[in-house]
Amino acid sequence: MRRNRVWHNDGMAAIDSLEEKLADIPIDPGVYLYKDLQGRIIYVGKAKSLRNRVRTYFQESRNTDFKLDHLLAEIADLEFIVVGNEMEALALENNLIKRHKPKFNILLRDDKTYPYIKLTLNEPYPRIFVTRRVKKDGALYFGPYSPASLAHRTFKLMSRHFQIRTCTIDIDGTRPRVCLDYHIKRCMGPCVASICSREEYASRVQDLKLFMEGKRADVVKRLAVKMEAAAAEERFELAAHCRDTIRTILQLAEPQRIASSQVSNADVFALHREHSKAAAQLFHLRGGKVVDRREFFWEDLRGSTSDGEILSSLLKQYYFNSEFTPDEVFVGADFEDRQPLEDFLSERKGKRVEIKIPQRGVKRTFVDLVSQNAKLSFDQRFRVLNPSGSAIGEGLASALGLESAPRRIECFDISNIQGTDSVASMVVWEDGRMKKSDYRKFIIKSVKGADDFRSIREVVFRRYKRLQEEGGPMPGLVLIDGGLGQIHAAASALEELDLPTQPLASIAKKEEILYVFGSEDDPVILDKHSPVLHLVQMIRDETHRFAVTFHRQRRSKRTLVSAVSAIPGIGAKTARVLLRKFGSVQSIEEQSLEALSREIAPHLARRVYDHFHSRERSRI
Repeated sequence: MRRNRVWHNDGMAAIDSLEEKLADIPIDPGVYLYKDLQGRIIYVGKAKSLRNRVRTYFQESRNTDFKLDHLLAEIADLEFIVVGNEMEALALENNLIKRHKPKFNILLRDDKTYPYIKLTLNEPYPRIFVTRRVKKDGALYFGPYSPASLAHRTFKLMSRHFQIRTCTIDIDGTRPRVCLDYHIKRCMGPCVASICSREEYASRVQDLKLFMEGKRADVVKRLAVKMEAAAAEERFELAAHCRDTIRTILQLAEPQRIASSQVSNADVFALHREHSKAAAQLFHLRGGKVVDRREFFWEDLRGSTSDGEILSSLLKQYYFNSEFTPDEVFVGADFEDRQPLEDFLSERKGKRVEIKIPQRGVKRTFVDLVSQNAKLSFDQRFRVLNPSGSAIGEGLASALGLESAPRRIECFDISNIQGTDSVASMVVWEDGRMKKSDYRKFIIKSVKGADDFRSIREVVFRRYKRLQEEGGPMPGLVLIDGGLGQIHAAASALEELDLPTQPLASIAKKEEILYVFGSEDDPVILDKHSPVLHLVQMIRDETHRFAVTFHRQRRSKRTLVSAVSAIPGIGAKTARVLLRKFGSVQSIEEQSLEALSREIAPHLARRVYDHFHSRERSRI
């Protein structure tokens, strides 16, 4: 065993050995942490008995294992945390893995950040909106939705038929008038008490809650009662609204092809693995129907990692970060922590939740179906090297939460050196390829010095002001090279042009984080191997290249003009005329007096000719 140095709070160093630490490990349940020579946590594990589990790593009689050998070669220190029971150890293990991301643990890799629809039951007058961040704030979250456009379509349906507010104003019922949403029948108008009482609004919120929980029969019954009551009171507009909502709900409740009366609310996991790469699929079954699915990928699994280990890490990390607990979980393989995870889910659900490995029947059919989809995901991710432009566009729409795949993307970047010769570039991606004929260059006019934010605002304003004047269509996405400051600057220009709904995003350098305007608090972090990220990076890099090239040309031209205008009696305008004609200072120097006189005034030509030829004579 190697020896390691552990520093105590008093600043004194003490020499300890792993053998001594192993001898002192308690038999209680808990979590153990392995560290390398730099003190970094490289592996986190949990155990029903810390002593029994940790000692197995160091037994000479253990089987040869490449992953374990590699881990042992890097262990320089260990720590352990004792807890009350195995379920507490499970929760602590998940939190530590999430915080430290140890390189020997299998980390949950989700290729997309999926949107949810949030119903703010924690507010007096609840509202709905689409979000990508789930918080423990007392609100209800419905989702995740895949593709992301489904969240926006569902949100529009809910807004149209249930008329729950989407605004952020404080409501006390005393506002003098309602907003536009009320007039276009997208809100009940609870901000004006004489139009909608708190009780009426709460009843509509309850209808929406039942609808989103899948209890559509209950919603239909409630709406039918309201419709009859409204008709009896001759409130025909309300009765018609209830009738139309019932029709929509019944249409949505039509039988689904993939359904089963034997399975109610269940999650089905399956895995496809080849060497160091793996893809997993999760299907959500609600009311016996497949309502959603998710994908997970791993690119660098160590050779001896088993399918059970991958499933164990996937389920633990997924459910510790999920608000919803299903009645059942189906998996394709057994794993070590199945029992404590069942106990955790059961305690959170308030009733028994089982993690099953179906062998036959309908449930096995579902597992096989998810396995087929996992293989398809694997092939699409790791075998398809050049996905089509439309496929990537759809992936981009899903990742950024756009309503539709962008056919055209226009991307902007700023280039300057210490605030001099500030320029901007715009490049265009259209129908799966770069469209160089639509590239544009901009010279920054209104900004002095290095101010990327104001420069971006100027360029975006100029571009789309002209597009409006010409009657041209807006792009499917405006992309900015930069972070939050740049995206807000671009948004300010679009708002001034009365284009607040234009899809707008930015990609931050180094971190490669995508920000979507309107959801800046929920940045999109894509997997480094994602084709969608590669597309955005390619467009961003092309914009940067185009901007830097233009800036270099401008700076070079300015240097040449300065070299010619330095001749006594020759101004910058005359210098530009000569450079435009002859191309370089050296070419001007080689011209005869007659050739120069044909481009500029004879007396100026004489000054230029004498300047260069007198310099030649001085060198002889």
